[in-house]
Amino acid sequence: MSFPVTLSVRGRLAVVAGGGEVARKKAAALEAAGARVRIVAPAIEPGLREAAVQHGFELLERGYEPADLDGAFLAIAATSDNRVNEAVCADARTARVLVCDASNAERGDFAMSATVQIGDLTFAIDTGGAAPAFARRLASELREHFDDSYAAALKTLEQMRDYAKSELSEHERGGAMRELAQLPIDRLAAMNVRAAVCATRASALAMIQARTVAAQLARRGVATTFLNVTTTGDRIVDRSIAAIGSESLFVKELEIAIREGRAQYAVHSCKDIPSELPADMRIAAISAREDPRDVFCSERYENLAALPPGARVGTSSARRRAQLLALRKDLEYADLRGNVDTRLRKLRDGEYDAIVLAAAGLERLHASAKHMHPFELTEMVPAVGQGALAVEIRAGGELENDIREAVNDRRAELAVLCERAALRELRGGCQAPIGIHAHFSGAELEAIGALAETEGSEIVRARLSRPVETDAQAEDLGTELAAALKAQKGRVLDGRLVVLPRTQEHASRIASALRADGAEVLEMRSGEAEPLGLGQRVPDLIVFPSSGSVGAAAEYLARVHRFERRPAIAAMGPASSAAAHAAGFTPDLVAPEAAIDALVDAIRDHLSSKERSS
Repeated sequence: MSFPVTLSVRGRLAVVAGGGEVARKKAAALEAAGARVRIVAPAIEPGLREAAVQHGFELLERGYEPADLDGAFLAIAATSDNRVNEAVCADARTARVLVCDASNAERGDFAMSATVQIGDLTFAIDTGGAAPAFARRLASELREHFDDSYAAALKTLEQMRDYAKSELSEHERGGAMRELAQLPIDRLAAMNVRAAVCATRASALAMIQARTVAAQLARRGVATTFLNVTTTGDRIVDRSIAAIGSESLFVKELEIAIREGRAQYAVHSCKDIPSELPADMRIAAISAREDPRDVFCSERYENLAALPPGARVGTSSARRRAQLLALRKDLEYADLRGNVDTRLRKLRDGEYDAIVLAAAGLERLHASAKHMHPFELTEMVPAVGQGALAVEIRAGGELENDIREAVNDRRAELAVLCERAALRELRGGCQAPIGIHAHFSGAELEAIGALAETEGSEIVRARLSRPVETDAQAEDLGTELAAALKAQKGRVLDGRLVVLPRTQEHASRIASALRADGAEVLEMRSGEAEPLGLGQRVPDLIVFPSSGSVGAAAEYLARVHRFERRPAIAAMGPASSAAAHAAGFTPDLVAPEAAIDALVDAIRDHLSSKERSS
């Protein structure tokens, strides 16, 4: 019984004692494997001499000497003299050199099987010396069946293995390579390993999510490296998310990296993506959804009901806070920022009695607290897209088909399309106090929603269900769910589009108040060419809260002058009104006093009266 072992002889010295046909075959096989070959024999046959000249073998035309093994990795005894072969084997063992006796397999350390070499692919045939002719037949048949496409397929797998070892975790690497190896040979052979860059945040959770997608793309021959990007949400950690007052907190900088060509795609937690994407961006795929629920976490208390009055609960989400208040108004709700590990550490250190986190993030990180209790979907409706990953690309990006085929889960995609349609219809951003969740029950998609205007305000809820197969059906269901929620609220500014130029970073009370009344408010910072998410739409109103905000929007206002329908203009007070006049915009309304509440009331009156008159 033999035990097959593959030895790497590339660049190593192999000594062949013998000058005949057997020695030539052994030397040729060693050279093909990359070895340096030394031939020792008192007489060299023409075929071996020709091979030596062609391949650069070292020739020693004399009798064998023990010193010929100096520096050798292995030796082959292939002479016609049994005593010489025996001496080569004995000297090799003394020098700790592996040896093969071509005339007596039992005397050596190994036997050289018949081999078939196709590129880097090697087949070894061992008949135990019983039938050399049969071994040659098998070699011929192998050459006929396994053509160069198998060598090309192996090259693809080799390249992807090198990539997977450097970029993917052991678990992801094994799964990706197993699936890749099962692809049809012609597809593997024709596959050009392509390089791609994924823009991602640098947190542990973000990297796990990015590597999950990269592993799925590796199964299609796409080798991903990662570009770590710091987003606004990562950079500003001393304020709550609501206080930062901007959408795309964890997305915008990743989109810039794609737009500038520094990355080909980005991986997001789907719940971080605003309801409207920039015109040049698109979601190429939605991953299979993990647990979408929110989870109560505590080191001391089993669940929300077990918390004593006044207990401190940490959350950075306006949606969670609004729904928690509906469950327990007697608790203290405090802002909580940082990645999942940071939040759990603050919980362990006693800064909070409990915190609320997404189940999917905890599962991906294998993180936990002593007590963990998931909320029911109906008592704490999740954020839009929660539990799913979204892969964003530039519209028309060359990887779109690969990403979609590798990552997209159709049922999760339809559910998220429904949720995002509802969020758009409600004019809510990813930080709005709105919960929307859709999931399949058989062929029917069931959508539930929870809507609060502000923290502590009444929450209205709705639920709809119907069969869904197409994108349009999913989005129609989301639109109807939003209509059902809005009907309960009766908000006076539903459907109104407001542009709010700003010069300050903190959260805007004006924006919050108008959104609570149903308006879609697009905030615009100094230097931006247009509000994010506006596209080709013309706003109903432009609000100038200060004279500086007029100058901040100068580039956009130059375009507004050319609109066929001019938006209404609102000004906070005399200074902003004068600045608007100077820019060529006569205000349609000026707040009776330079105060936020007065301005918001004036806007409500103006837009609602305009609605009645139309």
